[in-house]
Amino acid sequence: MSASTIIRAGAPQGARPAERFLLTAEAWSRLPAALVAEPGLALLAMWAEPGMIHAAFFDETVLLASAPAEGGRYAALSPARPGAIRFERMIHDLWALVAEDAIDLRPWLDHGRWPLAGPMSAQPAALPGVEPPQPEFLPVEGEGIHQIPVGPIHAGIIEPGHFRFHVQGEVVVRLEARLGYKHKGLLSLMLAKTPRAAAAFAARLSGDSTVAHSWAFAAAVEAALGVAVPPRAVALRAVMAELERIHNHLNDWGFVCNDAAFAFPHARCGLLREGVLRACDAAFGHRLMMDRVLPGGVAPDIAPGGAAAILAMLGTIEAEMPSLLRVYDSHASLQDRVVGTGFLNPAHVQAFAAGGFVGRGSGRAFDARLRPGYAPYDLLSPALALESGGDVDARVRVRIGEVLTSIALLRRLLAELPGGDTLAALPAAPGEGSALIEGFRGECLAWLRLDEGGLIRGVFLRDPSWLQWPLLEAAIEGNIVADFPLCNKSFNCSYSGVDL
Repeated sequence: MSASTIIRAGAPQGARPAERFLLTAEAWSRLPAALVAEPGLALLAMWAEPGMIHAAFFDETVLLASAPAEGGRYAALSPARPGAIRFERMIHDLWALVAEDAIDLRPWLDHGRWPLAGPMSAQPAALPGVEPPQPEFLPVEGEGIHQIPVGPIHAGIIEPGHFRFHVQGEVVVRLEARLGYKHKGLLSLMLAKTPRAAAAFAARLSGDSTVAHSWAFAAAVEAALGVAVPPRAVALRAVMAELERIHNHLNDWGFVCNDAAFAFPHARCGLLREGVLRACDAAFGHRLMMDRVLPGGVAPDIAPGGAAAILAMLGTIEAEMPSLLRVYDSHASLQDRVVGTGFLNPAHVQAFAAGGFVGRGSGRAFDARLRPGYAPYDLLSPALALESGGDVDARVRVRIGEVLTSIALLRRLLAELPGGDTLAALPAAPGEGSALIEGFRGECLAWLRLDEGGLIRGVFLRDPSWLQWPLLEAAIEGNIVADFPLCNKSFNCSYSGVDL
């Protein structure tokens, strides 16, 4: 049987809108071989609860599967889906569940400094106070191989992460990232809280994607409880999401140019981004629009004059985009740095099911706004920015295309903004829900389970960077060390988003 058939043969658990099927441990053990035979079934995420393993897949819809981890063990999916590797490492660190036959079970979030092993498991184990172990990195063989350690502390204001380069001369033969330095226990902090109280934690998973993650969490709550969101709130969520997309894409475009030693586009993009952030503050009372998307809708409503501030800012960006693009295209020294650098093989993108500009820059035509789709984008049908080059330049051009699309979407959303309330009441009731919302990096996944009192009993939030960080390691191979900043910024993966 195909993997999707095995999953759907499980016992439905009443989750909405995507059903979750409970498999036996034996049925789960057949998934790895079945996934090999069904390459089109994309793995979105894996997570756990005490004694239980969960996974989310996607074909044309989201498909959730669960199974008991008997004796604290379950069959690893990483032999069939490389994107599962870091999820399995995280699950072992947080829930102390072991993936049998896993590709890699080195620690991921746990650097040996926690007082407990498996802090989210049913029985966390106290650890003796010993010196944390040295990190293990994959070996590289050959003559003239040297290691260059970088981070976790970096120059400037940047999140912490360690990069271990294996180089031969100036050429990178292997890069391996070690993250987890931003781990904040976010999932455990959300447990036993009401959805409204827990929304503040979802908003802080990754601050640059605060709207997208807040929307995903809120939509999962609303699906679990069967709550209808007021039409005005739906439209305002999209307004905020597109503003978030614009300011991040402008920031990334400028920084890519800056990392190629071309400061002018960086300065101009930074100025335009500042205009977006000020318009966000004028319209929603916060530059990043944090804590504005809540389960049940949005709060507060857009401020008087907020729409006018946004439209004025859009006009400024639209007027400068052609000249900025001419500058980007016409400087041979800049094009020499970005074209052909950091090539990401489309086969790797398909294997990891990477979304966002990373996937679309290598030809993977996936955008959660279109498929599976959700309101109000089902009526807006945003254009899909797609490139096939797979290099730094392709990822930049996807961003540029998305900025122009977002401007058009915002004009239409503000012109057709419905009236009415912006926040619906939430019942204190049980339920289970999930959601997939397209952020600026790609699709953000949220899942949660509520008990009889409406409190969170299980939750997981997945940033798109989980499936993009490994691809950065692949894209830098064969490039020179000096091009790493360019490659890294062209991916712009979130550290905090995967550190949980």
